[in-house]
Amino acid sequence: MKKINVTDITLKKLSTERDVALLFREKTAIAACADSIGVDAVELAPIKNLREDTIIYKTIAKNIQNAAVVISVGSTVEDVENAWNCVKDAKHPRLQIELPISTVQMEYTYHIKADKMIAKIGELVKAAKALCDDVEFSALDATRADDDFIVTAVKEAEANGATLINICDDAGISLPEEIGMIVKTIKDSVSVPVYVQVSDKINMSVASAIAAVKNGADGLKASMAGKDTLMTGEFCDTIRVCSAQIGVEASLDNTKIHASIDDMLKSINHAAYEPEAIVNEKKNVLLDSDSTIAQVAEAARILGYDLSDSDCGNVHKALMQICIKKEAVGAKEFEALIASSAMQAPSTYHLESYTTNCSNVTSSMSQVTLKYKDEIICGVSTGDGPVDSAFRAIEQCIGYHYELDDFQVQAVTEGKEALGSAVVRLRNNGRLYSGNGISTDIVAASIRAYINALNKIVFEEAAK
Repeated sequence: MKKINVTDITLKKLSTERDVALLFREKTAIAACADSIGVDAVELAPIKNLREDTIIYKTIAKNIQNAAVVISVGSTVEDVENAWNCVKDAKHPRLQIELPISTVQMEYTYHIKADKMIAKIGELVKAAKALCDDVEFSALDATRADDDFIVTAVKEAEANGATLINICDDAGISLPEEIGMIVKTIKDSVSVPVYVQVSDKINMSVASAIAAVKNGADGLKASMAGKDTLMTGEFCDTIRVCSAQIGVEASLDNTKIHASIDDMLKSINHAAYEPEAIVNEKKNVLLDSDSTIAQVAEAARILGYDLSDSDCGNVHKALMQICIKKEAVGAKEFEALIASSAMQAPSTYHLESYTTNCSNVTSSMSQVTLKYKDEIICGVSTGDGPVDSAFRAIEQCIGYHYELDDFQVQAVTEGKEALGSAVVRLRNNGRLYSGNGISTDIVAASIRAYINALNKIVFEEAAK
């Protein structure tokens, strides 16, 4: 029975469809879920921010255990090298050249004629092959291209080292039998595997996928979420029922695929499934003036902190001072006490300046300048709002991503010029580090809180 390879394109689909950019932990959760359900390859979204995406993609590439890791190389030889740096540490890296082969897309998107496109295909595939043994050529908008040109394009890709050909139905208006005919034409023209990325724009993705498989397709592109695409769960269900009829099988795990995908979707939309009030009820932290140091240590443990005896003493002392004015404190207030009282670290990184721009029509952009020892370092990044873009800019400065476990903001005084207090929790090697920042400018308070937590991590790492 023939095995059909499945490439997961969820990260690519959601990066173009969502108004809000995926967070680092969301990207890693999607990739890990795809790997766990048995897909043969995980496809990353094209690089947008080189420094930021390189950090994220290197992490994903190292963590994928079984599947190949695929990344689009862009449109220049320099882009090929940048993409390779993102996935070269993966167990099975693959570079992907994506270029349109329909007349309308070649001339109106790339502004080049057919002969120039053939030359570009050969140039980029050859450059990718010099770095990576596994190279995919993905023919965009192939269902609207001339048949003879499709054959010329895929033969050029194979001649320059492509090990896989992918055909995309970007228009989404082809019937299953038309998809099947294109696959047969290409299978007769090349000796390398042929994949297909079908569309569900006219609700025929599963039928088109089966038609492609019947006509010799070796693999399919599917997504766990997104619009107008072949859904992984639906294709898995179809193969389970029709495997014997069409003579194919896939490596997808039928027993856990739906549960795993549901859990993943909940994790990337956690605010809708686990409101803050529920989180705090689960943590069940309530301390008062009668609380002992042991109870403070236990409350910190419930929240995920591993405090030293000295830190427990400092936090307990701060708690007693708060309880003079207030009967008891809950989880959020207790975390603020930990941030301000536990493990005070020297200012390894110091905020020099920041600038942020945001509006309701464009992504927020921030520039953050830090002082590290005697060096001035600067980072620039976009994000979902000024705080997110500022945190990403800090990551650019330090060249490392720490998981943001929690972020809280609250007013500590009243009036239009109220002081705002921000608490940031960063996770490093399984441990939580909490930072606190106060300012009349809430973005500045958030940045100071992040840097405060960062300095604690750096201080402890240096001590080790």
